[in-house]
Amino acid sequence: MKNLLVHLDHGARCAVRLDLAVALARRHGARLTGLFAESGKAHSVGVVATWPSDAYKEAAAASRAAFARATEGLPGAEWRDANRGAGQEVVHAVIEEAHHYDLAILGQDAGDGPSPVPQGLAEQVVLNAGRPGLVIPYVGAVDSVGRRPLIAWNHSRESARALNDALPLIAGCEEATVVTFVAHPDDERAAARDCLKHLEAHGIAATVDCLAAEGLGVMDLLLNRAADTGADLLVMGAHGHIGFPYLHRSGGTRHILAHMTLPVLMSH
Repeated sequence: MKNLLVHLDHGARCAVRLDLAVALARRHGARLTGLFAESGKAHSVGVVATWPSDAYKEAAAASRAAFARATEGLPGAEWRDANRGAGQEVVHAVIEEAHHYDLAILGQDAGDGPSPVPQGLAEQVVLNAGRPGLVIPYVGAVDSVGRRPLIAWNHSRESARALNDALPLIAGCEEATVVTFVAHPDDERAAARDCLKHLEAHGIAATVDCLAAEGLGVMDLLLNRAADTGADLLVMGAHGHIGFPYLHRSGGTRHILAHMTLPVLMSH
């Protein structure tokens, strides 16, 4: 993992996201690019509108200065401005930028409060960029990522990608747990052995935790288990299909993004 992207805005949680991105870049000897991208209104005088507005330029300048302070001494660090104002333009700009990085570090939607970031940005980047996304929750401290990972495994292409994409983040971890949801725990425990062998080949010792649940209850149970075990990272596949039989999968991804309380690495 040698090339990281962090999404920047002028929201209160951006500093947490940036500090984590810098820490990861230093840990992995990686290049870090900060992309300032947020919605904004053009400056209007009568019927004439100009972009960028003064407010956007001020926010961008503050972001650039904060990035420079946070990345002082970090080789190759670069700040970029998406310079887009409309919501969908912002989303597409981040997706296109993320194509060229090993990992995109993003923020969770800011709940019910106002935000300069388009709703659903993290989900759209994860589903469309072809790169894993590390989504940081909008509340709470983030002291570590990847020391105690909880890996959601359902034998899907998405979960396989997420597991492999997470390997650089969880290398040398203290404790790793693979969680599956099944009707017959003994059968699933045996079926998960190859997953454990793959982790072991990368020097990661893990245990299997087989749980039973249905529907979106699976997602709540997953978050509860993460809290119970003190996990600092949830690793899972992201599903974006619409309609039966994939509706519950897509809903599960959105449920996690809406209710997550710890960093989540998602891959599609």
